[in-house]
Amino acid sequence: MSILPKALQDLIEAFGSLPGVGSRTAERYAYYLIKNSSDKTSKLSDALLKSVDGLDYCKATFALVPKGEEYSDLYTDPKRNKKLIAVVAEPFDIVALENTGKFEGTYHVLGGLLSPIDGINPSKLHIPELIKRVSTDAVEELVIATNASVEGESTALYIKQQINNPDIKISRLARGLSVGVDLEYADQVTLARALEGRQTI
Repeated sequence: MSILPKALQDLIEAFGSLPGVGSRTAERYAYYLIKNSSDKTSKLSDALLKSVDGLDYCKATFALVPKGEEYSDLYTDPKRNKKLIAVVAEPFDIVALENTGKFEGTYHVLGGLLSPIDGINPSKLHIPELIKRVSTDAVEELVIATNASVEGESTALYIKQQINNPDIKISRLARGLSVGVDLEYADQVTLARALEGRQTI
């Protein structure tokens, strides 16, 4: 015998499948939606559908772009320095770095970090495309802007090994970032200092 209607249970399970959302939070989200106006529910449903159908990935940087666009504005803008690339794990890391106002290069989204335990090996990341861009865009410096974690460090070292070119500076964000902190949650001042104090690896 079920205490809650199946439709509500399904909604709670859907929220609970999101990262960082526990069972109690999932229940609160679900209850909020059913007790408030259907207009809010419709807006959320519409936004979810549009986020799936209305987004694509930049062919060069793998940043998120509107459906139908091939390249990100952050790549095509002539004011951006294509010879300087910040390598990030996920698209939202770009937002964090852009908010510092200190970075004038372009970006490359790996699509994750190396993690053998989770089955994420180099073939599942956009590392080959990065190596190709280094040549195509005559890159002079790569800023490895991955998290200060075991996975982030492993990914940075792997990229350095794959590039293996003494003419290309490969730097890492300075240690203003706390170990284990996701880039997207770091404050702008800390990120700006980390960018300015990046270190060669």
